[in-house]
Amino acid sequence: MEENKYCYKYPHPAVTTDCVIFGFNGERLQVLLIERGIEPYKGKWALPGGFLKMDESAEECARRELKEETGLEGAYMEQFHTFSSPERDPRERVVTIGYFALIRQQEVKGGDDAAAAKWFPLDETPALAFDHDFILRKATQRLREQLHFQPIGFELLPEKFTLKELQSLYEAILGIHFDRRNFAKKMFHLEILTDIEETVWPTPKREAKLYKFNAKKYEELKFKGFKLEF
Repeated sequence: MEENKYCYKYPHPAVTTDCVIFGFNGERLQVLLIERGIEPYKGKWALPGGFLKMDESAEECARRELKEETGLEGAYMEQFHTFSSPERDPRERVVTIGYFALIRQQEVKGGDDAAAAKWFPLDETPALAFDHDFILRKATQRLREQLHFQPIGFELLPEKFTLKELQSLYEAILGIHFDRRNFAKKMFHLEILTDIEETVWPTPKREAKLYKFNAKKYEELKFKGFKLEF
């Protein structure tokens, strides 16, 4: 084989992608983890991810690994950070590109080199392999920051939802409690909620209105940017 004259001789790091996938079960924020089926850290929980192939982009790698290890596909994923500590992987020098996604929680199943896949409440995650605890903290921080500048919830809630469900989501992400009336006032002021003139009975004694996101206004705010103060 002819040697590539532009192939430099200094050592090259391997590249991986890791995915932080957030879901919401109606009460608590969840994160998707896989149980490693191979060494290193066999039997430990970790974020879905793996090594970048020579013929794919980082995003293609993230999507492929997520599908292979959990069965999930089609999620909108956003790149949020690159992790490059020299000691982060015991196998070799590995740089990983972090992606995160918000999705409606759904059934998952371990595959490829993942022995299992499972949703965990964000505040009850086990100790993770590699530096994945740090990656998860970084992604959670980014999610909380983003909440103030983008209308989050479209990806995590069912198509029809109550104000209580929306408030529970924001409280789960930020870890704080809101006054019900003030929260509703802020949401209506953004004009991203559409009253669909349907109701549901969360309890036998309480009726609640159902809403949908105003997709046009939602995308407009995401494009223009805004700041939501609580």
